Amino acid sequence: MSRCAGQPHPLFGGALSAAFPHSAKDTSELREIPDNQEVFAHEHTDQSLIVELVEYQDQVADQDAARYHFEDIAGSNKALEPGAFEVTSVVPLSKSELSLSDCSSAWMLTGTQCVSKFNEEARNTVTLHLGLFRLPQFSTDVLISFNDPQRISPESSSAASAETHREPWTVQDFQRLLQTLTLHNPGLFG
Repeated sequence: MSRCAGQPHPLFGGALSAAFPHSAKDTSELREIPDNQEVFAHEHTDQSLIVELVEYQDQVADQDAARYHFEDIAGSNKALEPGAFEVTSVVPLSKSELSLSDCSSAWMLTGTQCVSKFNEEARNTVTLHLGLFRLPQFSTDVLISFNDPQRISPESSSAASAETHREPWTVQDFQRLLQTLTLHNPGLFG
């Protein structure tokens, strides 16, 4: 998909769409992606964006749900040991500024995780911006993750791209993606 910034891009067969930033490449063209995810990588940096449909966690209060999913991602990234992850902010998103107004609430979390790529020993420090849209009526939470590497280990397979940060994505690009996420077909949720 490398397309102009701001153009809505269909997700999950057109059931959702959002405006992605410049240089976003659909990684399903390169590797297999689970059916509940859409994954995009920046063409010139090691940044990535992931749109994921996960089960709604009704036992988790709205204000705690972003942290719950962040910690779940930390577990998947094997970043749960003390000091390997930190939440720096969790803020509600105003529904009046969102295209996806069907959500019961929306949140943006910012934090860091020390992760390794492809099960390597080398650990990279990544700022993780997480957008969460709660859709209890569909038993679904929509997660959008923006992985923004801050420190890449010289031993990491990502080290080669660390020096080529041409026009990286910004938090503003991510916020625009969150604001433009639109539901076109609720049948996506079953």
